[in-house]
Formats: sequence, structure tokens, C-alpha cells
Amino acid sequence: MENNSEIISDLKGLVNIVNDGKEGYESAAEATENPALKALFTKYSVQRAGYAQELKDHIAVHGGESTNEEGGLLGVLHRTWIDIKQTLSSKEDAAILDAVVTGEEAAIEKYDAALENYMEHADHIELLRKQRTGIADALTDIQSHQTV
Repeated sequence: MENNSEIISDLKGLVNIVNDGKEGYESAAEATENPALKALFTKYSVQRAGYAQELKDHIAVHGGESTNEEGGLLGVLHRTWIDIKQTLSSKEDAAILDAVVTGEEAAIEKYDAALENYMEHADHIELLRKQRTGIADALTDIQSHQTV
């Protein structure tokens, strides 16, 4: 299949994104003292680890391999930004929540881009839609905590 390498590349990019989310949520859980937020962030970190495995399984179906267990460079920079905002902000949880929202919005953009290429991703389009919906639901959940 001529587009197979593009499909593998797209899926590896999504593995990076969900691992960025997993790592970001772990950092957020460590940064907050709020037990409810800590539990929420841990829940979404575990969810993202599951998403990464599902994507890796589809990469294998296409003859590729992803050994990435962490996010990409942008995710590292984003998690560093969480640390900086937390240090500078008098409302630590508010800064953490804002940073998490930014990360989730970026993840949704990446999923939307992959979903635009329906034909290339036809064999796993439902998985991508399910994961995108899960990320959107997490975003809504996180945003509901911003006003608390």
C-alpha cells in the first residue's frame, strides 16, 4: 500500500500526542494538592496510556512499530510550561487547569487533522473518532473544574 508509511507516520504522531497527554496529566497530578483534581488527572493519564496502546496495535497492523512511551518535544515543552506557570501563579490549580486545557485543545486539533484523511484511516476511523470523543469529553470535564 502506497500510503502505508503515511498512515504509520500519522498514527505515530497520535501516539506522541496521547503520550504527551499521559505525561502532562501525570505532571498535573503531581503538581496539585487538591485530591479531587489529583484523582481526575490520574484517571485521564491512565486513559491516555490505553489510547497509546490501541494506536500502537494499529501501527503494528500496518507493519510499523512504535516504542514511544513518552510524548514528543512539544509535550516536554508544554509540561515545562505547566511547571513554570505553577511556580509563577498564586492560583496553582487554575494555572495547571489552563495548561491542561491548552494541551487537550492541541490534541483535538491533531485528531481532527487525522480524521480529515478518512480514506487513509478507514480501517481505524472508529478508533480515532472514539479517542477524539474521549479527549473532547476530558476537555469538557477539565473546563468544568476551571470555574470551581
